[in-house]
Amino acid sequence: MSRADRAKQYFTEGYNCSQSVLLAFSDKCGIEKDTAALIASGFGGGMGRMREVCGAVSGTVMAASLLFGYDDPKAAAKKKALYKTIQELAEQFRKQNGSIICRELLGIDKKAPTPFTPEERTNEYYKKRPCAMLVYDAAKILEEYITAIDDNESDL
Repeated sequence: MSRADRAKQYFTEGYNCSQSVLLAFSDKCGIEKDTAALIASGFGGGMGRMREVCGAVSGTVMAASLLFGYDDPKAAAKKKALYKTIQELAEQFRKQNGSIICRELLGIDKKAPTPFTPEERTNEYYKKRPCAMLVYDAAKILEEYITAIDDNESDL
């Protein structure tokens, strides 16, 4: 099963968009599944249902940061390389889906208040939301990026 398929499956199990993507890469990132789910839990619904940056994109950023990030605040070259990677991944998602903003992806009016309580995950919910496919797309983009890096390294 691809990581993209795994991310989509996590979403249909009830995890939020961000959790679903990070969970699909948690083993590769070297973190436990429960830790990944906790870290990403507040990023669902475009960060706490504020409908800002898509949770699937946020999950991608978290996974990419764990895989390619830096922990030394003076590591300017690593910081620059990570930000370049994040921007490239986000731009690819934007090209495929039209936006990286949750409310735009869902067609929600910005002025409408968003309740704190998430919607119940029913068949109707899954029919009207593109989230499962957005999670799939985000994970696939990262999966392909990692594969390309691995292929380039093996060519050396």
